[in-house]
Amino acid sequence: MYFYQKRLIKTLSEEEFRAGFRKGQLIDIRDQDDFKAGHILGARNIPFAQMKLRGKEVRKDQPVFLYDQMGVRPGQAARILKKQGVNEIYQLKGGFKGWNGKIKKGL
Repeated sequence: MYFYQKRLIKTLSEEEFRAGFRKGQLIDIRDQDDFKAGHILGARNIPFAQMKLRGKEVRKDQPVFLYDQMGVRPGQAARILKKQGVNEIYQLKGGFKGWNGKIKKGL
């Protein structure tokens, strides 16, 4: 199973992730409350629990950059997106907890 997930999604360092996500779609898969509390600048929120229903909102012709809180769920989200026709999927190593770049803070 681990090998299968490895082919679905590529894990990027913070530097690689930052360099790439501007050319694609940055998606925060944490729940709405976590997203509102603070997220990477430029991200949009599609919570993992809604991925099957809302996956069609993700463009298939652009790379997708996913992150969650600690880097646990992007592989599962990638499996869902892959079934919906998305081929280029990346995740942030360590998730939001490992991010040191700009964030948009909530209230």
